[in-house]
Amino acid sequence: MGNTLIQFIPKQGAEILLALFLSFLIGLEREGQKAASDQYRFGGVRAFPLLGLLSYAICLFSGGNFLLPAVGLAVVGAFLWQSYRYKLEHEPLAGMTTELSGLVTYVIGALVSRQQYWVATTIAVLSVALLELKEALESFTKRVPGEEILTFTKFLLLSAVILPVVPNRTYGTFGFNPFRTWLVVVAVSAISYGSYLLQVWTRGRGGVLVSALLGGAYSSTLTTVVLAKRAREQSRPHLYSGAMLAASGVMYLRLLALLGIFDRQLFHRLGLPFLLLAAAALLGGGLWMRRPDQGGIEAQQTLKPKNPLELGAAFLFAGLFVGMLFITHLALTYLGRAGLYTLAAVMGVSDVDPFILSLAESAPSLTPVALAAGAIVIAAASNNFMKGIYAYGFADRRTGTQGLALLTVLGLLGLIPLLL
Repeated sequence: MGNTLIQFIPKQGAEILLALFLSFLIGLEREGQKAASDQYRFGGVRAFPLLGLLSYAICLFSGGNFLLPAVGLAVVGAFLWQSYRYKLEHEPLAGMTTELSGLVTYVIGALVSRQQYWVATTIAVLSVALLELKEALESFTKRVPGEEILTFTKFLLLSAVILPVVPNRTYGTFGFNPFRTWLVVVAVSAISYGSYLLQVWTRGRGGVLVSALLGGAYSSTLTTVVLAKRAREQSRPHLYSGAMLAASGVMYLRLLALLGIFDRQLFHRLGLPFLLLAAAALLGGGLWMRRPDQGGIEAQQTLKPKNPLELGAAFLFAGLFVGMLFITHLALTYLGRAGLYTLAAVMGVSDVDPFILSLAESAPSLTPVALAAGAIVIAAASNNFMKGIYAYGFADRRTGTQGLALLTVLGLLGLIPLLL
């Protein structure tokens, strides 16, 4: 913005106009708030532009020395503190956003003098937005429970605090890399957390199908167990067995997303088969759910989402991933293809993410791509068979039988890529 003005007027003139405009923008917003209230407020459309121009002039006089601008900031801060004290004397619960806006205005003038035009403009626009959106932001904080803020903080801890300091080096013959290991944890947590947020947002509006789809993005095994238990309360076998099948279809999409992040060769090799399996499960589950159930309870309650971002669970997943990486390497080294495929079948008892991601991490340097792809296919199919067993064990007889049949068919279809 400043560079465009410089083409027509001297550089300092353009900077003065920019500092004046940005300061006036904040002052205009504060003036509007002052006019809407009979309470005392510091400054408006004159005081804030004067602060911005004062800051610009002080920084210009300093010639690159930070001492004079710092003294100016302290003096301005002292005046603003007096203003805030005066407000507190007349209104104990007075806010200090106007005084803070004055300090921001001073900083904006200094940034313009340092030719940081984009930074100054961005800070000014964001400041006005935060000031103007007071009611919306306060209303939002009332709707967001404290535990959700804690959950988001945990995600930032996993991704923005721990990940950057983990060493990015490979150790041992089985290719253990601490950074890649924690990156796996962050990627899985991000997908699970995104699904969790969508579940919270759609709670009460999506019914069983939406809950099954979003739950499948988090854990299709856990979702199947929860759906099976819920089916005992409502005699809706087609509804719940079809939802189990749809959740397993989302599992294939989740696996593809993780493979796309960590191993493009496996992603390209399994992309089309997994997309077809996902489409078949989603379409088949949706159609099966539409079949009428006689005598069932019509209410389609949503499933209560479970917070996926527990730090203990994150470290447990990291440990499982490292263990799977080591076990996979041993199975391939000493037992060959048959041993790796047997291990893949056994891993289907629970969530297969750690095992599949360990294959993605070890291919192609330690595990041939074709062998890793086959093991992933077997693990996913085995997981579908096991979910069918879980459905039969936890649900009522009709729902369990239908769930077992549908997931067994999906498991058999999931083995077809081995023949290609």
